[in-house]
Parts: sequence; C-alpha cells; structure tokens
Amino acid sequence: MPNSADRRPILLDFEKPLAELEARITQVRELAEENEVDLSDQIALLEARAVELRKEIFSSLTPGQRLQVARHPRRPSTLDYIQAISDEWMELHGDRGGHDDPAVVGGVGRINGRPVVMLGQQKGRNTKDNIRRNFGQASPSGYRKAIRLMEHADRFSMPILTFIDTPAAWAGLEAEQFGQGEAIAYNLREMFGFEVPIICSVIGEGGSGGALAIGVGERLLMFEHAVYSVAPPETCATILWRDSTKSAQAAEALKITAPDLKELGIADEVLPEPIGGAHNHPLEAAETLKTAILRNLAELDQLTPQQRRELRYQKFRSIGVFTEAGMPTHV
Repeated sequence: MPNSADRRPILLDFEKPLAELEARITQVRELAEENEVDLSDQIALLEARAVELRKEIFSSLTPGQRLQVARHPRRPSTLDYIQAISDEWMELHGDRGGHDDPAVVGGVGRINGRPVVMLGQQKGRNTKDNIRRNFGQASPSGYRKAIRLMEHADRFSMPILTFIDTPAAWAGLEAEQFGQGEAIAYNLREMFGFEVPIICSVIGEGGSGGALAIGVGERLLMFEHAVYSVAPPETCATILWRDSTKSAQAAEALKITAPDLKELGIADEVLPEPIGGAHNHPLEAAETLKTAILRNLAELDQLTPQQRRELRYQKFRSIGVFTEAGMPTHV
C-alpha cells in the first residue's frame, strides 16, 4: 500500500488553493516556533478551514476532475488492494501459452479465511514500472491469463474478485496480430457461464473492452472517484471532434462517473472514498472495499449457480437504452 509520508505531494490543478492554504499553515506554525509565540488558536482555525476546503473541492468535482483523481499516480493499485484485504495471497503467472503479461496480475488467496481468486489490471508506480506494465493496458496474453485463473476458480468453487483499472486494452499492432478481440470476446462469453459468485470492482479507471473483459459479474462496485466508460474521453473527443483536448467535454457527455453509472443501473454500489481521494488514506479505502466485497459475497452465496448466471445475464441485458418517438426502449 503506497505511503506518501516520505514523498513530495503530487498536486492536481484543482487542489492548488488547498495547497496554498496548507503552505500558509506550515509557515504560521514555523513562525510561531521561531518566535516562541502561541498561535495554536489561529492554526486550529486554519486547519479547520483546510478540512472544509478539501471537502468542498472533492464534493463538487466535474467528470474531468474525477478522471484526474482516478488516474492519480499514487492511487492504490490492484496489488495494493489485494495485499491489504487478503489474509494470504499467492500470485500466479502465465497464460499457459508461453507468455506472462505484467499488465494483468492475479492469483489465489483468502479473505476472512475463505479461498478466493483475485485478479486485475496493474499500473506502474513510476515511469519505468509503467513501461514494464504497459500502463495497465493488457495484451491478449493478459486476458488469457485472467480467464485461466477464473476457470481455476470455477473448477474449485472459489469466488472471483476482479479489480478494474485500465485506460483500455493494448491497441498495438502485435495485440491485433495475436488476437486481442478474440481474447476479450472469449472472456466475456466464459464469464457469463461461471457458477461461482463474481464481484467486479472499479478501483480507478475502467476504459473500453479492456475493462469489460474482466468486468462481467453479478455485482459491479465503484469507488466514488473511479470512472468507467466505453472509451477513454481523449479517444472519444478525437473520434467526435478530431480534437483530444476536448476530453473534459467528452467526459461530461459519456456519463463516466460512479454516481452517473449508479443512476443508469450499471454500477450496483458506489463506495465512499476518504476525503481527498483513495490515495490520501489508502488503508481506509481498502477497508471500505473489503467490507463491501464481503457483504455482497454473503448475499450472492444465498443464490444458486443458476440464479447467479441469470442475474449476470439480466444485468447486462438491461444495459443500454435508446429513445424512439419519445418512448424509452431497452435494447
């Protein structure tokens, strides 16, 4: 789990007023110590204002700003959450076809003593690590590794927990040559047929079929500042307006935020984040996620395998609405 105590803060544009106030608090505290003056009341007022300002900023984020939070370099990753919520964990590698994509991680573990299979996309912590993990953009071998682990889970009656955090699947020429579309389609088909419970959690950015390839489940949980969309806003802006700088406008139109998707019936539950985002208090965010997973898992345990498959089917069958002659119609 990332620890920012010994690192310089990474500020997003809309956090600058808060950073200025916190710098002022530090300055007042240092002056008070240097001059041996008691300014504790003034400092307490400034600290209270900083708390309120942080609440104000993060309670009124635009979709574009939420996207920035979802992409924050220090936002907890799949491995961070797995290690924080599991009692024990063993990572497994390889697609059994000669490849092991580091953009997808997964393995077996226990949560509250119960065996589960956990997997998800993994972004890097720095430039070098991001290059190694291809910025969380999986290749066909990554999705084949994922389905291998899920088939293992279904064979041994272990629930499947997936963690979604990718801008999209890798769109390189080699990805197409090695069957990116087929790998994603195969995962979608197979996940609909598994008998064990499947809980999918969007922990950061969920983009395009690369996210959906591990996103078929009875329950979709989303963190408050996570995003989930048919395409990254930059890609959408390029397609619609031939201008990637209009990504904020695209983010607004795409309805990518957790509250929007909850209202549309795509997300089943929105998980609150610590004030300032999950990266501000990662262990608190991990505890929130663990609690939600265990609660939903207990509910899904009450269903038969057939009922779980039907719930999965109906969930995705109801997604997508178009309007014809003023009447809403489900696809």
